[in-house]
Amino acid sequence: MSYKGKWRPKNRNKYDGDPTKIVYRSLWERQSFRWCDNNSDIKSWSSESVVVPYKSATDGKMHRYFVDLKITFNNGNTVLVEIKPKRQTKPPKKKARVTKRYMSEVMTYSTNISKWTFAEEYAKDRGWEFQIWTEDTLKDLGIKLLNEDKYSYGTNGFSKNPRRRNKKRKSS
Repeated sequence: MSYKGKWRPKNRNKYDGDPTKIVYRSLWERQSFRWCDNNSDIKSWSSESVVVPYKSATDGKMHRYFVDLKITFNNGNTVLVEIKPKRQTKPPKKKARVTKRYMSEVMTYSTNISKWTFAEEYAKDRGWEFQIWTEDTLKDLGIKLLNEDKYSYGTNGFSKNPRRRNKKRKSS
């Protein structure tokens, strides 16, 4: 299950861009937006405003990577942030049988590594930092994760939400 929607900041002057066009693509992103908006240590922030060109390891072609967040702190430090579940930041575990799902996970991981490698270099060239925030990072920052958040990154439309799962019916 994927969550997407528009988000309106309370502190519109902190948002670097058009505050009427802020879109979140997961509940973790939405909660991170709220954290940025309310954090007094943050001078400005934006969502998907930084576009990093990268060469994908999967197809060898150039693509564009829209980084989730750009945060500038009052002390002058700027951070580019990608928000991902921890399981998507590690290589998929090799299975006894190679399935379509496994191959899809391998391709996604490889693409992500390409994006993140180019984003690190992009940030470094500008004196910024690139970070990947997982659920652990969000919790450490005090960002509240809602119960449904762990389901907001389902793969291939598959929902892990027990309320949405098809239950086996007992045969009579």
